[in-house]
Amino acid sequence: MLKQISHELKHHVPFTFGGTVVGAGVIAMLTYSGASHELSHTLFAIFHPAHVLLSAIVTAAIFRLHARGRWWTTILIGYVGSVGIGTLSDSVIPFFGERLLGMAGQDIHGEAYIGFIKLWWLVNPLAVLGAVIGLLWPRTRFPHGGHVLLSTAASLFHMTMAVGRGMSLWAILLLPVFLFLAVWVPCCTSDIVFPLLFVRERAASPSPAQAIAGRDCKKERQEV
Repeated sequence: MLKQISHELKHHVPFTFGGTVVGAGVIAMLTYSGASHELSHTLFAIFHPAHVLLSAIVTAAIFRLHARGRWWTTILIGYVGSVGIGTLSDSVIPFFGERLLGMAGQDIHGEAYIGFIKLWWLVNPLAVLGAVIGLLWPRTRFPHGGHVLLSTAASLFHMTMAVGRGMSLWAILLLPVFLFLAVWVPCCTSDIVFPLLFVRERAASPSPAQAIAGRDCKKERQEV
């Protein structure tokens, strides 16, 4: 398991770094163009629920591919993994970055914007829907890639909600670091580590890396 986690984290470094570079450019653009906080709030309210949806699909699919669990177990794991770790990635880590840089309280909320509480009517149903999709259609290649992209966008716009005008050079340099951390570890944890923690009776299935590459159980059994 540790070897697999290490492999996946290394595999995601270039992809996440590229998203971070783009995110840094977006932060600079929104800061110096005088864009309103309401714009960042609207964009977060779009990308965070979409992130949770795809995260639930992948989390449930990985568990479904590796365990003979009951249907409700798969949905529960998909929901908890996507909402819990999605909140950590999109809200909690960015908020701590904002606090450390003296930015928290400048946004229109003055607190971490927790999606499944503030947008409960949207985020929670989408998490359940994603888990059901992962249960019925356990494929992970596109949802995993989309999950990483949407996580980057959601974390980014949580940060830009707290961006004030005249930000220091120190804050501009360090915000991308927190953006990178907010996406890199939680995405791998949600998609791979979390669902495998609950696998006891393994089904004939591909490894997490093979599952992410789009291989399914049927093809794996045929190869065996």
